[in-house]
Formats: sequence, structure tokens, C-alpha cells
Amino acid sequence: MKQLSIILMAAFFSSFFPKPEQPIPLATPPEGFISVEGTEFKLNGKPYRFIGTNFWYGMHLGVPAQRERLINELDQLQAIGCNNLRIMVGSEGPGDEKYRVQPPLMIKPFEYNEDILEGLDFLLVEMQKRDIHGVLVLGNFWHWSGGFAQYLSWLDGKPIPYPSLDGGVSWGVYMDYTFRFYSNKRAKNWFKAHVKKIVARTNSVTGKPYKDDPTIMAWQLANEPKCGVKVGAYRNWIRQTTKFIREMDPNHLISTGSEGIMSESLFGNRRKNFIKNHSMGIDYLTAHIWIQNWGWYDPHKIPTLETSQKKAIAYLDKHIEIAKEMNMPVVLEEFGISRDAESYDATSTVVQRDSYFKFMFEYLEKNINEGSPYQGMNFWAWGGEGRPRIPRAVYEAGDDLIGDPPHEYQGWYSVYNTDTTTLQLIKTFTDKF
Repeated sequence: MKQLSIILMAAFFSSFFPKPEQPIPLATPPEGFISVEGTEFKLNGKPYRFIGTNFWYGMHLGVPAQRERLINELDQLQAIGCNNLRIMVGSEGPGDEKYRVQPPLMIKPFEYNEDILEGLDFLLVEMQKRDIHGVLVLGNFWHWSGGFAQYLSWLDGKPIPYPSLDGGVSWGVYMDYTFRFYSNKRAKNWFKAHVKKIVARTNSVTGKPYKDDPTIMAWQLANEPKCGVKVGAYRNWIRQTTKFIREMDPNHLISTGSEGIMSESLFGNRRKNFIKNHSMGIDYLTAHIWIQNWGWYDPHKIPTLETSQKKAIAYLDKHIEIAKEMNMPVVLEEFGISRDAESYDATSTVVQRDSYFKFMFEYLEKNINEGSPYQGMNFWAWGGEGRPRIPRAVYEAGDDLIGDPPHEYQGWYSVYNTDTTTLQLIKTFTDKF
């Protein structure tokens, strides 16, 4: 009787407190694909750890007119040991909008710029030659590539409310507009068609389907998707999109692109929501840290760097603890600061940035040595041999693409090929891995 009571009580409580959904398991990938085993990435049976970068404009450099620069950039990245690149593979029109990369990949719904698609093909081929893997980001919550807001604008025929460099609306107004994406069936279907266009693509250079290309480490649902108040709609979008990708491609990893707990809704427990949103076929966790954007670090007040670094580690540690709990790896895939005294001049010094990078690299090394789930990082962002027209320029079509997206003053966070101390610092740590 006592045993029956225990069974009935267990059934009662489990109905009110169900176990979280378990990730849909990946098929065993073919040789050469990056996989996940517990809290580690594996490549051909060995741990895969990395210091990489955000090279979001990579496919745009794959077009014929830019290929010489692309090859130079990849050679430089290979030389300093950056073997992991985070690349935007969603870019929506129209072609005359301010504050976004030009030309767009998707000119209007279902109409693509074939040169840029072939540029993506070329980029993957050149990355494969150098043993560089890529995280391919399928969409964007932010407007600098069109993103979710552009799908909504196409549908309602109204302009996007831009938070711009010359005024515009508040970021809150923009976000409230874009949150509607998750509950707009037509907008999600258009995005789903784009996902299929990319994931199911066959490389025009090699004739190999993307799903069979081990150069791709992971598909990422979007850059910094945020929840807002639409918790259920957001979670359904993650679940449905992940399932859709997995059905087309059982070989590659899937991540959300979330900046972490901070991106979760203010309604409810952010930590619990983050766990639930990464328990539906997602293979590893991501976090982004912006000590300057979030107001922790003031580049004109050097002592704020030390205090902001402590805050950065405290934020990252929350995600490491969640990764332990969920038994999966975690990647810090965006972090960076400006040049000294917030200079936009490519010849200015980077003493504070080097200090910050070194601190963050050492923390990754420490975690790897301790067997932590924290397995890799991508700094923001690679500018390479590109340069703004003038320091602090506002991006215009035809300008060099660099690490700073078109909605930001150009030259803010970019790491250039002439930043020799930064490049040597990166190489020192990539050599250790």
C-alpha cells in the first residue's frame, strides 16, 4: 500500500512538474564533421576547441570582384590560428536601405542575388582548404542585414522603425516591432523558405550538398534572437525551425545564436526560460558579452576595465553552470571593445583591447584545463585589410565591409591586419589549442 501511494504521488507531481524536453539526438555524423559528446565538441574522435572570430560578411567577399581580398583574409586568419568563423548567411533587401549590408542576398521574397549565393559556395571551398570551420547564421533579429524586421515590413508595407545613428526610434520601439515576427505565420513561412534555400543548397563549385559538407560546424537560427513577451511563440519558433533543419540535415549541429540569459523575457525566470529554449534539439549553448555596449566599461576611464571583466566572467559563469546542468558545450561567440579612448582611427593603439582579449583568452584556457563545458570563443570582429572611408564613417554601399555592421560607426570594434600586437596575442593562444 505504501509503495502504491508513492507511485501515485510520483505520478501526481510529475504531471505538474514534467521533465524538460530532451534534445533530439543527432545521427552519428560522417568522418570530418564536428559533433558533440557531453560537454565537448569532437572532431574525428579528438576534442575540438577554438578561438575564432566573427566574419559575418564572408559570403559577400566570395563574389568575383572581392575574391582576392577573401583569399588574403582567410590566409591571415589561418596564419594566426583562427579556425572557426561565424558567418551571416541571411541578408534581406531592399538594396537602397540605410544601415544595412549591401547588396542584399535576398532582394525580395524568394528572389536571390545568385552572385552572393555563389560567393558563399566559394567561401566554403576556400575555408575547407585551410581546415577552417564555419557557424552559418540563417537570420538576424537586428536590422543591419534586414532580418526579421524586413520580413514584417514586406508583409505590412510599412517602413521599419530604425534605431539609427542620426536619431530614429528607441531600441525598445524597434524590438517591439520585431517581436511580432514569432507570431506572424507568413513571416515565419518566408523565413522557413530561406532556411530551406540555404540548408538544402548544393555547392555550385564542388557539386556537394551543404548537408554533406563538414566545413560547416553548425547552423544557427539567428543572430541574437530575443524573446520579448511572446514566450510561447518564441519557443515554438525555436522548436519548429530546429526540427525543420534536422529533417533536412541530420549531420550538422544546431545552435540558437542567443546572447544568453539576458535575451530572455522579463516575464518568469530568465534562467529557466533559457534552459527550456535550449532543450528542443539545440546542441550547444551560446553567450555574448558586451561590456562597453552594456555600460560596464568606459574606454575613457581605464579602471573600469578591471571591474567590467569581473562582471563579464560572472555572466559567463552562469552559462557554464547551465551547460554543466544540461551536459552540453557552451561558446562565447561575441565579445569585444573599442580601440583605446574609443578611437576610430586604424592607426591608433589597442592596449586596453589587448588586455581584455588576453584576460578572456586566459579564462577559456583555464576552463579547458579544468574540463569545463566552455569550449570556444569568437571575438568581434575581423576587419582584416578593409578600412572605413574615414574613421567613424557611416556605412554606404560600396564601402569596404569590415567587422562593424552597417548600423554602427565604422572602425569601432574591428580588428585589422595591422593590429600586430592583437594578432600575435591571438596566435599565442591558438597555438596552445
